[in-house]
Amino acid sequence: MENVLKTIYVIWRRELLRFIREKSQWAGMILQPTFYLTFVGTGIAASMRFRIAPEGADVSYMTFIYPGIIAMSVLFTAMSSGISIIWDREFGFLKEILVAPVPRWAISVGKALGIGTIVCFQGVVLLCLSPLAGVPITIGKALLVLPVCALIGFSIGLLGLSIAGRMESMQGFQLISNFLTMPMFFLSGAMYPMQSAPSWLQWLMRVDPLTYGVDALRNIIYKGIPEAAVMLHHSLAVDVAALSAFAFVTAVTGLTAFNRQG
Repeated sequence: MENVLKTIYVIWRRELLRFIREKSQWAGMILQPTFYLTFVGTGIAASMRFRIAPEGADVSYMTFIYPGIIAMSVLFTAMSSGISIIWDREFGFLKEILVAPVPRWAISVGKALGIGTIVCFQGVVLLCLSPLAGVPITIGKALLVLPVCALIGFSIGLLGLSIAGRMESMQGFQLISNFLTMPMFFLSGAMYPMQSAPSWLQWLMRVDPLTYGVDALRNIIYKGIPEAAVMLHHSLAVDVAALSAFAFVTAVTGLTAFNRQG
């Protein structure tokens, strides 16, 4: 058991140090959500009229999309982190750790925990952008938002690792990851309310795991804002349970991918 915990810690620490040393990731972490909030959110709000709250309720579109922007940033960061598996395979590091006398699932868990920690840093940055969206964030809300971000990042990170474990090239991984992340984002209700979508699209949105991540963040961030209650679809407990179930499924697929490594 001690070797397992040490393996998880070493892999987690390596992922964290890699992230800290790559300054470009820090820049992207700040610039991407800021761009979506200030330009995309403002542009869409100015050009289209969304029914996001009951008649007379004062909820702006920027307030509406803010939790979705957090989920989007976590999604893209967690999925793209899977490419580290391909880098490790090309440079021989993956082969070295796979022949070590430790269970392979500990390697995938260590990497996924590293991704979960990274998106927590990202969550802190995004919470600092809350004034742009006109959303008051208290310490209590922040302490709840970060674990949800970590859960989303952990599950999506495991999904990225399971995909990368089956890919032979970075181009193949990027193609598959883009094919998954864009539909997951646009079907999550991050940019428009589920109620405004056609019934067939609402069905797809309900099976999208990121929908529950966005809804969980809205449950936390909108707490105390009565006008925003209409935009929630489930309780926080249901959202967390759905995300946990998704994390379990991706953990199984990630373990399978690692077991198939040569």
